[in-house]
Amino acid sequence: MSGATPSATGAPTGRPRNKTLAALIAFVGGTLGLHRFYLRGWGDWIGWLFPLPTALGWLGVERVQTYGQDDHLAWVLVPLLGFSIAAACLSAIVYALADREKWNRQYNAGFDPEANAGATNWLTIAVLAFALLAGTIAFMSSLAFSFQRYFEYQIEEARKISQ
Repeated sequence: MSGATPSATGAPTGRPRNKTLAALIAFVGGTLGLHRFYLRGWGDWIGWLFPLPTALGWLGVERVQTYGQDDHLAWVLVPLLGFSIAAACLSAIVYALADREKWNRQYNAGFDPEANAGATNWLTIAVLAFALLAGTIAFMSSLAFSFQRYFEYQIEEARKISQ
């Protein structure tokens, strides 16, 4: 499980999970699921799913560089990278906005509900601001790329039909 596990005496063992560190890890390495491993351990199967769309997105970027923007497979793959970045940033935002009691209850069970690990500080706010910025850019760029390529393809097909 997550957080501390109580010992036989009822005292928590293990280290508390820091909210600021979790938000920072989600922002920096969230596309690889590192925040999930920090909070839930290496056995978190959802964390192991995060690198797949990220790798496919990078494959799409590579295909665009190799074959150009007319590569239909790249149209599908490139947005996966943007959506992965946006999802990681969303995780960082959710972690940063969690209140202290909720954070400690969820990730630091057995510790004091007012423990410092769930506190918000200036670094938490900085991570929140950068995650909002980067997540919005990644999400909007992915949408713009997808829709632009789709509508250009529709225009090309309409021209072929009309000729």
